[in-house]
Amino acid sequence: MTNKKSYTFALILVTSLFFFWGFIHNLDPILIPHLRNAFSLSHFQASLVDSAVFIAYFVMAIPAGIIMKRYGYKAGILIGLLFFALGCFLFVPAANTISYVFFLGALFVVACGLTILETAANPYVAILGDPSTSAQRLNFAQSFNGLAAFLAPIFGGKFILSHEPKSQEELAQMAEQAKMAYIQSETASVKMPYLVLGVLILLIAALFFFTKLPDIKDDEEEGKAGFFHALKHKNVRWAVIAQFFYVGAQVCILSFLVLYATEVAGISGKDGADYAGFAGLAFMLGRFIGTFFMRFVSASKLLIIYSFVTIVLSLFVIFGTGVQTLYALIGIAFFMSIMFPTIFAFGVQGIGADTKSASSLIVMSIVGGALLPPLLGLISDKTGHFQYGYFVPLVCFIVVLVFAFQNRNVRIAETENLKSH
Repeated sequence: MTNKKSYTFALILVTSLFFFWGFIHNLDPILIPHLRNAFSLSHFQASLVDSAVFIAYFVMAIPAGIIMKRYGYKAGILIGLLFFALGCFLFVPAANTISYVFFLGALFVVACGLTILETAANPYVAILGDPSTSAQRLNFAQSFNGLAAFLAPIFGGKFILSHEPKSQEELAQMAEQAKMAYIQSETASVKMPYLVLGVLILLIAALFFFTKLPDIKDDEEEGKAGFFHALKHKNVRWAVIAQFFYVGAQVCILSFLVLYATEVAGISGKDGADYAGFAGLAFMLGRFIGTFFMRFVSASKLLIIYSFVTIVLSLFVIFGTGVQTLYALIGIAFFMSIMFPTIFAFGVQGIGADTKSASSLIVMSIVGGALLPPLLGLISDKTGHFQYGYFVPLVCFIVVLVFAFQNRNVRIAETENLKSH
């Protein structure tokens, strides 16, 4: 039996991964307007940044699960880190060739690495240690994802958006040679941040390689079960559905916040970016505070309370007026913060050898972040009322509430299969 000290060090090391993938994810809102300006993209073309990321989750989740079932959690983490670093390094030739498609390709490779990391790290944290605190442990690890959500925009603003970009009108008036030189300088500004990040990820990979980590092995007979065998568990099926809708809601809330600030609350884009930073801070605090509350309130009850509050706040976002609606959005960021890790913890509890497969399926459902936000935009366009688009996250939070009620009488401490690990 692995001793408590090795568990603690393993958790510290794996928790660092939550920060790094949160950091790279939250550079995307900075990257989107930057590339849109550099390449004179339409809103649809710019939105492909998010699409490149979330499609990778759909494509790579099952291969990630197969890697872990065959080689274990540590191997999955190492492979994920190598993909992560490679994608970061690809930003250099993407900038040198001034190719938007190359940038999308680099983002896809990064996201493939993140998919493998999330598929490995989430269940590893959930099952490594006392099963009675798995949801609390996973929320704590995910809190560092929230910390990254707060810090990444600051970093990106300083090193990527370091100056006011030229408007489309100014670009149209420039000579072709001067325009190309400007685009080259704009794309080049992303090289150093991603290069440094890539080197740092390689160092983390080296640390994982040379560190002996406790690996949770599947029972040999149980391990022969098919990949989709995990779907026989009701909690896995519900978690896949709930996570699909939750991630869609999260992207709707955070990605459209600046646009909501300008079109509904009537404030400038610059001030809207500040509110986006406040939302990131609220998201981070929500996870830390939620982790603390789980000492006294069961994870299922807290998820019921938090999802109910997000539904009430969503109604205000849809039907309210003025800057108060923006405060409601920030409130949603706080209360939705515990949803991903808590849904994940309930999804993988008590399923033994199916844990790795279930993890892949739940991570695969992150594709909701690619499919549901366009629906928000479509509803807004068709109704001519931007706020009506927020019926999409409202429905998503209702699904999460139903999931929470499904688990209202379940305590993770009672999960015998999980304890056997």
